[in-house]
Amino acid sequence: PLHDIPDEAFNIIAGNLEDSGVVVYALGSTICNWQKTVETPFDVTLAEVERAIPRMKRLGTQFVRIMSFKPSDDCAVTPPEVFERVGKVTQRFLDEGLQPVHENCMNHGGMSWQHAEELLEKVPGLKWVFDTANPIFNADRRGDQPWGMQCPWEFWEHMRDHTAHIHIKDAVKTADGEEYHFPGEGDGRVRDILKDAFERGYDAGISIEPHMTVVFHDADGGPAPEEAMAENYVEYGRRLEKLIAEVRT
Repeated sequence: PLHDIPDEAFNIIAGNLEDSGVVVYALGSTICNWQKTVETPFDVTLAEVERAIPRMKRLGTQFVRIMSFKPSDDCAVTPPEVFERVGKVTQRFLDEGLQPVHENCMNHGGMSWQHAEELLEKVPGLKWVFDTANPIFNADRRGDQPWGMQCPWEFWEHMRDHTAHIHIKDAVKTADGEEYHFPGEGDGRVRDILKDAFERGYDAGISIEPHMTVVFHDADGGPAPEEAMAENYVEYGRRLEKLIAEVRT
């Protein structure tokens, strides 16, 4: 992540962005993410926050994606420590004029839309970044086990008034895990969510995370893997632009 690379590397990246006139809209940080639990020393998180703040300011970045730590497999109740820690992180960014946004993912706030609402209620000033595909892969941890899976549209309905950023992924859940698709071609309700967002006046950021495994490479001189990923990323973005144009007409 950008907040963890050495200063020398960051200065090179920042200089290149400045020279090209590119502004970073949001920082996809690993702060409080699913690689950490409430057992992880909080100093680790606080250090990430302090590294992120000056780098965000240099890049002109207003938003920072955070999470709410990984829950245990049988967890259905958010521990008080999560609210306390996420609250401290949120306030630290707000004090610097920066806006933290929480992503529904493999974290306590992503255990269901109800858990998400509870997190927002207990952490003043926190806003949401809505990931369209993540509900497909995450259990709805309300009620008794066995839990079913979340519904992207239901989660969106409860989070849309708190959403400051929309993160586009699309996929279908399979017996072997998941298959990622171009936007609008999976079960993430991408088209419906974007249509609803625009009808409600949404005019904030939209980002993409293709997550697609694309095999363009072959022994006859096809693109290298890095080139294939770049081509897929551009194609994904163009398809999303087309989808957005369609739902806005």
